[in-house]
Amino acid sequence: MIYCVEDDGSIRELIVYTLSNTGFEAEGFASGEELFKALDSRMPDLILLDIMLPGEDGISILKRLRKAVCDRQIPIIMLTAKGTEYDKVIGLDSGADDYITKPFGMMELISRIKAVLRRTDSGAKADEYNFGSVRLNARARTVFADGKVVELTLKEFELLHLLMKNPGSVMTRDMLLENIWGYDYGGETRTVDVHIRTLRQKLGSAGEIIETVRGVGYRIGGAK
Repeated sequence: MIYCVEDDGSIRELIVYTLSNTGFEAEGFASGEELFKALDSRMPDLILLDIMLPGEDGISILKRLRKAVCDRQIPIIMLTAKGTEYDKVIGLDSGADDYITKPFGMMELISRIKAVLRRTDSGAKADEYNFGSVRLNARARTVFADGKVVELTLKEFELLHLLMKNPGSVMTRDMLLENIWGYDYGGETRTVDVHIRTLRQKLGSAGEIIETVRGVGYRIGGAK
């Protein structure tokens, strides 16, 4: 799904029509308010975002999206009639993945969309881990359990990341201490147990994916 946020109805309809006829599913919105309502029910694969919009402008919307934990990884291409280098820099520095200046050809737009999706999909797949109802994206540093965002501390995130990177492998408490807290960490192995307990609590019912191997350590996924 691609969301197009463009207040000019004729341009918006043309973009949605072109996307729909080139194999994409697309939906158009006239304002940021409409976009955020749609995001509550469905996350898109990419957003086309005009800068000059009624009410909240595109740059402000872009910054809001990049601050939201669950929306950080959505690829965003800025659409605008402004073509100065300053405007491009502001958009890219605010987190845009690409920038295309009006007027543009539809085939050029489709080509840019495909390029951004290839680039972001390859990175996301390499950095994403799934087990049960838990999904972790290392690049975006996000965790979802049963479809809901889970807020973790840095150590909790690193602990879950390490376990999910090694499914089926038993990680001893000493291994976890060395990899996450460092070789010189002066704490006891009890530190690992405390963090595992809070991690399971935050994951809710999905926390069952973390198995305790009595007298040894922890693993995700059981024996290989």
